[in-house]
Amino acid sequence: MSARDDILARLDDTGPAADPAADYRAVRRRYLRRHHERDLAGLLAERVADYRATVHVLTEDGLPAALAAAVRPGAYALPPGLPAAWTSALPETTGDADLVNAAGVVTGCAAAIAETGTIVLDHGPGQGRRALTLVPDHHLVVVRAAQIVADVPEAVERLDVTRPLTFVSGPSATSDIELSRVEGVHGPRTLEVFLI
Repeated sequence: MSARDDILARLDDTGPAADPAADYRAVRRRYLRRHHERDLAGLLAERVADYRATVHVLTEDGLPAALAAAVRPGAYALPPGLPAAWTSALPETTGDADLVNAAGVVTGCAAAIAETGTIVLDHGPGQGRRALTLVPDHHLVVVRAAQIVADVPEAVERLDVTRPLTFVSGPSATSDIELSRVEGVHGPRTLEVFLI
């Protein structure tokens, strides 16, 4: 059976959907779902660094001091739900109301994709609203080892697709104007990832 015939057969079998989520889970997926079995944290660090982001590999005990060493002068915006222990050593923090004057932002994430070097935020607790990760010039994001997955399909399985999702692959950059790379056009100019 060709792919076309397979798709048409599935369309013929459709009726009113009683449970769209169950229908989605029942979709047959015959593609390779995982490309790597090796050290996912190492692969993520390598791929994130390829995007010109700074990567820090550390323990959770070392996180407060590492974040404090990374901040620039000025207040850093903190989203609701971010563990207070992470930011206990920061010299100056603020809520997420005044993003224009924030020197940067510290967030957690929902998942991190090792294959693509992508950090995924679903804007749940500790991640803040979408603008929080787009307006400040410096984004410090904390990734726990348990949040790292090998590939995009694994990440999608972990995410609630009804929430707003932001996929971050390095600092914001564009090469639209005469193919010259310009960073910070659509979001933070600097991204630092803290792998714990």
